[in-house]
Amino acid sequence: MKETVGITALVPPELIYACGKRPMDVNNVVPESSLSPGSKLCAWTAIWRDMILNGGLDIDSLVVVAGGDCHNALVDGQKVELSGMATHYFFYPFDRDTDYLRSQLEKLTRFLGGIKDERMFSLISDLKLKGRALDELRVNDRARASDVFSALISFSDMAGDPDVFEKMLNSVPETDVEYSSRVALIGVPPIYPDFHETAESFGLHVVYDELPYEFLRLGGSDLDSLARSYRDYSFAGPIKNRVELIKNELQRRRVDGVIHYTQFACHHTLEDEIFREHLDYPILTVQGDLPRPSPEQLKLRLEAFAEMMEVMP
Repeated sequence: MKETVGITALVPPELIYACGKRPMDVNNVVPESSLSPGSKLCAWTAIWRDMILNGGLDIDSLVVVAGGDCHNALVDGQKVELSGMATHYFFYPFDRDTDYLRSQLEKLTRFLGGIKDERMFSLISDLKLKGRALDELRVNDRARASDVFSALISFSDMAGDPDVFEKMLNSVPETDVEYSSRVALIGVPPIYPDFHETAESFGLHVVYDELPYEFLRLGGSDLDSLARSYRDYSFAGPIKNRVELIKNELQRRRVDGVIHYTQFACHHTLEDEIFREHLDYPILTVQGDLPRPSPEQLKLRLEAFAEMMEVMP
């Protein structure tokens, strides 16, 4: 049985698999959780922290992305480390320095015990090609956003088993999608597990999920190519680069409006005014806190946003 490595944000899954381990993105269990954390700023980090400390997550070690993506994870990760779990801290370079990121990948490789199966690099690369094809089905109105999102969000860890995950990708149904408007979802993924289904119920076809698309577009076949690719992880670098990437995707995907999901007590919330200044699209900003079905207030706001775009010239 392979050892399970918990990851708190995007860490190259191809490297973890190549080192003979299986990654588990601890965030992916949060939306379905009914846990009320004892102390928290962000519910995402507080819930996976408490689940690990209470034995609710079966992991052998933890990799905390402490630089770039999520700042709250640094403290909650240290609480896990103090409980006795083997913990490694991974830092993305804000200035996109390739040599620095390669040094971080080398340290991570040592923590994981070294590369044992280089074939995993190409296997994961092939899966990401399938993921991008699935994403294009959604862009071309041939797959429901809710079905596609469920698959794409798992590209951070390949659901812990690449073979099983490939079967899941192959099972996503093709169908003609009817909608009133095409929207992009930027920011961290919603903590509400039914968000995409709720948006669909009001005629909103989500053709772009910002963070899961990062999981698809980055990759590599060795430490050098991983460093060159993952240095461009947009959530961990200057926001001007992230804005340009978003702009290109909004145009390519023929988007009518943007939904910016923000999480309570997340530093990414402060980016909302930047997006509003630089993205020339109707923008709806919503904020979530604890995992639960989409609340009625959110449904009313999504409905109003959909109606507004329907009457826009």
